[in-house]
Amino acid sequence: MEECSSAATNNDSPIDLLQDAQTPHSLQNPPPRLPSSSTPSSSIDLSQLSPQEAANHLFCNSEILAPMVRASTIPLRTLALSHGASLVYTEELVDRSITPTERIINKELGTIDYRVPRHTYSKKVQKRMAADKDNPDSKDGAILLRIDPLIERDKLIYQIGTGESNLALEAATKVINDVSGMDVNMGCPKKFSVSGGMGSALLGDVKRACDIISSLRRNLSKPVSAKIRLLDEEDPRPTIDFVRALIKAGANAITIHGRVVEDESHTMARWSTLVEVVRQLKQTESSVPIIVNGDLYTRADIREMKRRTGCDGVMLARPALYNISLFRKGKGEEDGSAPPANDEQKDEIPLSQFQRTEHTGYYGYNSPLLHSQTSIVQEYIRHGVRYRAHSKNVKYVVCEMMNSRRAPTNRVPFLDMGFKGGQTIANVCKCKSLDDLVKVWDVKWTVPAPSANTDNTVQSTDGGRRKDAETPGDLHNYDDRYFLDPDNFRAERKDAVAAVLGSSNSSNLNGDEKKTEDGCEADINSRDSTGISLPATKRTKL
Repeated sequence: MEECSSAATNNDSPIDLLQDAQTPHSLQNPPPRLPSSSTPSSSIDLSQLSPQEAANHLFCNSEILAPMVRASTIPLRTLALSHGASLVYTEELVDRSITPTERIINKELGTIDYRVPRHTYSKKVQKRMAADKDNPDSKDGAILLRIDPLIERDKLIYQIGTGESNLALEAATKVINDVSGMDVNMGCPKKFSVSGGMGSALLGDVKRACDIISSLRRNLSKPVSAKIRLLDEEDPRPTIDFVRALIKAGANAITIHGRVVEDESHTMARWSTLVEVVRQLKQTESSVPIIVNGDLYTRADIREMKRRTGCDGVMLARPALYNISLFRKGKGEEDGSAPPANDEQKDEIPLSQFQRTEHTGYYGYNSPLLHSQTSIVQEYIRHGVRYRAHSKNVKYVVCEMMNSRRAPTNRVPFLDMGFKGGQTIANVCKCKSLDDLVKVWDVKWTVPAPSANTDNTVQSTDGGRRKDAETPGDLHNYDDRYFLDPDNFRAERKDAVAAVLGSSNSSNLNGDEKKTEDGCEADINSRDSTGISLPATKRTKL
């Protein structure tokens, strides 16, 4: 089996159908351009490769934007690619949420949209959506997924939240022609995901996890991967055995998050266990790319993890939100000719000590490779306007970029949260529209944002009708107290979750599922832990 290499010639694919679409220019910076023919991904026709060859091309030597709920939408994904990310993931989207959507060719924006039709919502919500002048796309329904086929071609992985192979396949079939591969979320530890048999529940049910992977592999011609967590704090064996089972079932790539289910985000990732897991896997499973994830906040971290594990790639989540220009590589990093970092010149030090080190110099926290955080937020807002992202979602991501409350406590002292314009989370939370965000962050305009009056073409064959037609709210409504008063807000939500859990358990979880802070399922009066309302979905407890 071929290992981390592939070769083919480039041909047009179905995703090129928007190449002739008119490109809007709504800000001083034009939209990102189609990658040049000199870039590796544009010289390869992935459709001519086997799924494993395609996975090797996508994942080997990769630096990837992780799937993050509400963050890994089109503005952040395209921004990550512009700063050097080789691959980007969608946010986790639950199988039942994508299946009933309409596929829209949005000629005005040059995108492919998957939209929850407005008629599936309650009359009250429809009225509110129609009146939302700051977010014109809401008049037709909620955009669940928006893709730029020119920028994201051969660089986009769809992550699915699922616990059942038949539902996973139905959802994958819906979007597979617009993405480069499918990834199954097997790491979310929150109660509502586990209750629905998804996320980390699959770590304890290897048979069902493998059934999902094998079903997708039998029926799809593109790579299928999984993102998991460590199964034990210190012993690498359980994780290794689980990964080998997934590979035997057909998985083309595996990402391992260096924490166990019980770990909180503010605790250090378990690098020592992660390193041992990956080392052993690369000795016996060298034909399948292994990606590492967890607390890679500097280029020094990335280089050290690659050096110690021999991993095929790295994935960035919270570090990318802190400063997405972390994807920018130094001279010689691509071919290995770059000089060693300051930390690499020392004798081998314990990983726990390395994680606590204030990395300095060319690859450190203040690396000259990094752009200022202020300019990064401004760029993100530009991308939000370019793709007409929902203003509340953009505001949420900006607030996440501005705080370190979920970063490991050992990293917080090294993360500078100062902004050149004196912007604060309180300033941002007062914003009610993209225009407000543009003013607060002094983002320069040239012409007005694109008009919402677009003649979109509906590609759905099922009319977009949902079996669960009662949807209590839109996708983007949330409570600013999530950022302004997180401790009290979290305590209130915890009580609400406990109440809902009690009622859900007594009714086999026949309530609506909602996403929580980390992307798992919940049902809190139709809202998640940030207050964002989501379309109703039904799932039987497994």
